[in-house]
Amino acid sequence: MMKAIVQDVYGSADVLELRDIARPEPADGEVLIRVRAAGVDQGVWHLMTGLPYLVRLFGYGLKKPKVPVRGREVAGVVGAVGPGVARFSPGDEVFGTCEGSFAEYVCAKDDKVARKPSHLTFEEAAASPISGVTALQAVRDAGQVTVGQKVLILGAGGGVGSFAVQLAKAFGAEVTGVCSTGKVELVRSLGADAVVDYTKTYIAGAGKVYDLILDAAGNRPLSFLRRLLVRKGTLVIIGGEGGSKLTGGFERSLVAPLISLFSGRKFKGLVAKETHLDLEALASLMEAGSVKPAVDKAFPLAEAPAAVRYLHEGRARGKVVLSI
Repeated sequence: MMKAIVQDVYGSADVLELRDIARPEPADGEVLIRVRAAGVDQGVWHLMTGLPYLVRLFGYGLKKPKVPVRGREVAGVVGAVGPGVARFSPGDEVFGTCEGSFAEYVCAKDDKVARKPSHLTFEEAAASPISGVTALQAVRDAGQVTVGQKVLILGAGGGVGSFAVQLAKAFGAEVTGVCSTGKVELVRSLGADAVVDYTKTYIAGAGKVYDLILDAAGNRPLSFLRRLLVRKGTLVIIGGEGGSKLTGGFERSLVAPLISLFSGRKFKGLVAKETHLDLEALASLMEAGSVKPAVDKAFPLAEAPAAVRYLHEGRARGKVVLSI
């Protein structure tokens, strides 16, 4: 048996309960991980509430959660390996993605995990798999950042944004981060060349335009962001918040490619792909000191509901994790 955070129905953080459940066993191509820390990303809130309803259509359960244990980012120690696993052995320290990381043990596909950078704490490693890889794919692949480009990052003080600022700087860009007052110092410490506090300064007020905009905040009109781009600039929309109960803010990502057809500017909606190759690429950057996870708070497993509320209220400076 093991402790885990379980939900039987969709709803607010009040539906999350700490329970004793059976410990999983690794199947073919899986590793059993003794969880030491688990990341709390925005996806946790969406899967907990079942909102927008589009989430349920992606296979997570129409009427109730298909996987009752929450959490998808994990860092821990391999306890056992299933048949066909050659990349890992018991005792290896790993990080990656799975289903159900808010627990003492979890099984993950071996191609969704990588070795943990040796100098990172488990909490730092758990903050990285989804947010870090999403930022990497936004900056490197969708944004195709090059040296000297001017990059604007909306939501720079959040989970994905805090990684994106550091990655864009590592790739040689001039970075402007946009965030609220309480996150200004964090974004500046991450290496941003300029920081805009949107509660005090109008983003477009300075008249600057950018080669690339990474929107990790997900709530500004595309027509507004278009005016902040150079003639052949690129906008990358990372996820989406707000919007209707059916699609949330994801409709912005859906219509973005259509807008590109009628503009010299490129509008892209990013759907991140979780692979061990990108986890390893991110790990290399972290080992080199180019990127460091920004962990705001670590909650114990039993306080997972409070951790989810803290994140969803927008109070987190960087990432929130559970220590297990």
